[in-house]
Amino acid sequence: MSPKNPIFCALDTTDEARAASLARGLKGAVGGVKVGMEFFNARGPQGFRVVAEAGLPVFLDLKLHDIPNTVAGGIRAVLPLKPAIVNVHAAGGLAMMRAAVDAAKEAGEARPLIVAVTMLTSLDQSDLAATGVTGTPADHVLRLAHLAAKAGLDGVVCSAHEIERLRAELGRDFKLIVPGIRPAGSDVADQKRIMTPSEALALGADVLVIGRPITGAADPREAADAITASLAA
Repeated sequence: MSPKNPIFCALDTTDEARAASLARGLKGAVGGVKVGMEFFNARGPQGFRVVAEAGLPVFLDLKLHDIPNTVAGGIRAVLPLKPAIVNVHAAGGLAMMRAAVDAAKEAGEARPLIVAVTMLTSLDQSDLAATGVTGTPADHVLRLAHLAAKAGLDGVVCSAHEIERLRAELGRDFKLIVPGIRPAGSDVADQKRIMTPSEALALGADVLVIGRPITGAADPREAADAITASLAA
């Protein structure tokens, strides 16, 4: 992760050429890029390598969630790609998250950050209740984040609305990766728990994951530069 630019652009596409072109065009304008299940399931390790050739750190957003042994195997399988960040679902439990961290350590100093998804930013309290989870989204996220910290993970993926409380309770070194970031005036699309880039950064986010406001712009680099400029304002 680049401390000079906290923006990771989400390349949410299955088009390998477009993803690679976006990554090349955004080098120097963002701190890294994110590729997720949509891209990786379609293009696999070779597609990842094509994107990584741009020279930007890559967040491999796989949201692994399975029994501990299987998740550990999944982490080991992607270590040769040298992603900067890989994530798992905190709901997989303590043993599963510990297995992910232990597997990542096999890469030595080149190991990726392992972070846990707490609660998807497309969900709100009514969605939680429908799955049988009581309490507020903030309480649910905090509980899972503490579990991730106990497991030895580097941080969590959370919405901007949980940043302040997580930072206060888990400290400055615990990484907060924040999707659902929308510049003022942007279409919120399917996101429910959102915030502007400058607001999220001021609260203590480490990485701001921004997709469509950049990739859907007529000039993605210009859009990224505008967001970066807004962070310095």
